[in-house]
Amino acid sequence: MNIQRKYSLPNCTLLLEGLSDMTRTANFQELRPELSILVNAECHLSNYDQPISGGREFFESLVRAVSAYAQEVLSNIPNPQGKKFEHQNSELVELQKIDSNRHRLIVHSEITADNQGGNNNPGQPLQIVLNTVQLFDLVEAVDQFFADSQTLPELSLELHPVHRSYGGSSQILLKQAIPATVGVSSLAVAAVAFSLIPAPQIRPPQVKPEIQSSTSTPTPTASITPTPTTTPTASETPVTKDLEALLKTVPEITDPSQLRALNRQVYNQIHPAWTNRSELPEDLVYRLGVAADGSIVGYKAVNQKASDAIEKTPLPKLLYNPANRLPNEPIAQFKVVFTQKGVLEISPWLGYAKTPEVTGEKITDSSKIKDLNQKLYSTIRQNWSVTPTFAKDLKYRVAVNKEGVIADYEPLNQVAFDHFRETPLPQMFQSVYGSNVAAPDNKQPLAHFQVVFTPKGELKVNPWKGYK
Repeated sequence: MNIQRKYSLPNCTLLLEGLSDMTRTANFQELRPELSILVNAECHLSNYDQPISGGREFFESLVRAVSAYAQEVLSNIPNPQGKKFEHQNSELVELQKIDSNRHRLIVHSEITADNQGGNNNPGQPLQIVLNTVQLFDLVEAVDQFFADSQTLPELSLELHPVHRSYGGSSQILLKQAIPATVGVSSLAVAAVAFSLIPAPQIRPPQVKPEIQSSTSTPTPTASITPTPTTTPTASETPVTKDLEALLKTVPEITDPSQLRALNRQVYNQIHPAWTNRSELPEDLVYRLGVAADGSIVGYKAVNQKASDAIEKTPLPKLLYNPANRLPNEPIAQFKVVFTQKGVLEISPWLGYAKTPEVTGEKITDSSKIKDLNQKLYSTIRQNWSVTPTFAKDLKYRVAVNKEGVIADYEPLNQVAFDHFRETPLPQMFQSVYGSNVAAPDNKQPLAHFQVVFTPKGELKVNPWKGYK
C-alpha cells in the first residue's frame, strides 16, 4: 500500500512517499499505517518552483545536515559533528552559513542530475540560498518527522547537545529572523524553533511492541524522548495507533450540537476531495477521529476490504499530522461510508444522544423574523431558475443576518446533499464568502429558516423549529 506523509510549514514542506513492510505490520487496520520503506522524499521550499528530491540516502543526509547545522546555529558555536559531515565525501547534502541571515543548502549532483530544481548541469551540485525563517521552517519540518513514530521508526541521529552556557544566541537570531520574515506566522514558527535549544529533538530507535489481544489495554507509544523544557511542545504529544487507545487518553466530544457542526465540517472536507467515485468494490466504512476544529486526526477501517481499499478514498491525504496534535485534545468519532453508488454518508459513530440545536446567538424578534422570512423567499425565488431533476423534496436549514444576507446553510436530507447545485444556495453563499465550503458566519445573531425545494418547482420557507 502506497503511503504519503507530509510535514508542512509556511516556507517548507517535506513530502515522503513509501510503503509499509507487511512482514513487520502487526495490524492491517492500524489507525495510521507505518511507512517503513521510503521510495521518494521531496523538500519544497518557498520561492523555489521545483522541489529537491531523492531516495533514502538523500533524505537521511538531509536530516543529518539540517539537524547538525541547526544545532550549530542555535548554539552559536561550531558543531564538531557538523564539520565531520561536511568533510565526508559520502554526504549528499550540506548546509553552510553565508551571513547572519543567509544559509546555503548544497545538494550534490548524484541525486539531482536528472530533474531536481532545474539543475541542467549534471556535474555541478544544486545550491539554494535560504533565509533564516526558511531555515527554521525546514528545521521544524524535520522535527515533525522525528516526532512521527509511524514514519521510518528505525531512523535516528547521534547528536550531542551543546551546553546552554555556550549559547546566548537566541536574541541575536531572533533579530536576524525579523527582516527575513514574510508574515507573522513565519516569525512565530521561527520563535518556536529558537525554544528547541540545545538540540533538535531526536527519537531513539523504537522497539516494536508485542501484539496485544483485543481484551488488553493499548498503551500509547511515545514518539520522542522529551528534552528538559518547561512546557511540552506539540511534537512531544504521544501518538497512538488505535482510536480506542486514543480515546482512553483524551476526552471524547459527545455534545450533540457540537457533533452536528463537526459532521458538516468533515463532510465539507471529504466530499470535494473524493474525486474518483467509480472504482469501489463495495461500500467502504471507516471510523474517524476528529478534533474540535474539524481536523481529521485518525481513521480505522471496519473490515479488511475497507482497509485494502483505503487508497481509493481521500482519507490518507486529509489526515492531520498527529505530531501537531495538542495534548489531551478532545476527539469526536464519526462513521464515514463511501458507497459503491458514489454517495458520501457521514454521521456520529454512536448517533446523537439527543436532538442537536443550532449553536450561536439567534434573532428572536417575531416581526424581524417575519420580514427576513419574506426577504429570503424573494431572494431564492428570483435566483432559482434550474428545472428540478430530483424526485424528493430538498430540505435545508438556512440562516441569514439582520440584513437578510445568507450566513449559513445546511442540507437536512441526503437528496439535498446530492442536488444542492440545483439550488441557488451555493452561489448565494459563495458570493459572500468566496467559497462554498467556507466556515459559516457565527459572530452575529442569525435568523434560521427551513427551506424546501420541491420536485414540482415549489419553494417553501418557514421559521426554523429545530432538527427533527
